[in-house]
Amino acid sequence: MPRNCLDSDGEPLTHHNSWGLREPAPFSDELKVDYNKPYIRVTYEEALGGTPLDRPVRVYADGIFDLFHSGHARALMQAKSLFPNTYLIVGVCSDELTHNLKGFTVMNENERYDAVQHCRYVDEVVRNAPWTLTPEFLAEHRIDFVAHDDIPYSSAGSDDVYKHIKEAGMFAPTQRTEGISTSDIITRIVRDYDVYARRNLQRGYTAKELNVSFINEKKYHLQERVDKVKKRVKDVEEKSKEFVQKVEEKSIDLIQKWEEKSREFIGNFLEMFGPEGALKHMLKEGKGRMLQAISPKQSPSSSPTHDRSPSPSFRWPFTARTPPSSPASLSRNKSAVTYDISEDEED
Repeated sequence: MPRNCLDSDGEPLTHHNSWGLREPAPFSDELKVDYNKPYIRVTYEEALGGTPLDRPVRVYADGIFDLFHSGHARALMQAKSLFPNTYLIVGVCSDELTHNLKGFTVMNENERYDAVQHCRYVDEVVRNAPWTLTPEFLAEHRIDFVAHDDIPYSSAGSDDVYKHIKEAGMFAPTQRTEGISTSDIITRIVRDYDVYARRNLQRGYTAKELNVSFINEKKYHLQERVDKVKKRVKDVEEKSKEFVQKVEEKSIDLIQKWEEKSREFIGNFLEMFGPEGALKHMLKEGKGRMLQAISPKQSPSSSPTHDRSPSPSFRWPFTARTPPSSPASLSRNKSAVTYDISEDEED
């Protein structure tokens, strides 16, 4: 293992931010620093090229960090990512200094210290950080670069409190996160003050704790009741709409089923009673069977013939048996028979 991966006791070096993932970052006044060991600042090019593990680039970022939000975290992430091997020191200003130079904070200094301590990108926290960075402070904390957004920060009678840092070549710019800031969050709360006051009253906070007058307290409670009634009415309306929608859907379904059944009924009716329906075929078949039943059956031509005794028929004994060949011959035979009968009567 390379020597620069071992500490002074010969133990393997862990990443300087390994504790940030398991426990809060330590305060600078709780760390022991060997000031006898010389410290030489690295240049920007050396920092970009990468430094040994036991010599990280020490980057400092400061701020108020009131209502710690994602904009703060992103700024610290950028500062941590400036160089391949970065040790991030974050300074947090005290309440006294902040209230005098910037304004009142929502969170007190201990809450703000604790919030920064628990940011994963932070390696060390400086409590009661100065408003303006002096050479003595930079040397005490062995700072190589100062990270902040590039917008001039006018305060404490200066057009830009980081002007001398920029001139010394120690400034490393970061980018602000648009759409999120402590002032924006406070503006949202002030704009919707009544909503949040009613919210906290419902959650058990007293009017005294919220600095709400007796009249406003009663007004908020009344508004809360009115809103509940409105919500119930809205819920009833929505349920009514859902019910009507379900009824309409069921009605449409029933109509569709009725139409299907109607088409099926009409089809069955036509199939039975139509011009070519089953009833007509049944009647035809029945008629044929009736005719077949009342008509004599004819022997098939191919069946053998049997001699039958002639059926008895009336015949005149004195007439000759001649087959009728034509209507004329039948007429003549009739005349002959008549004549013969006349002659017999005369005899």
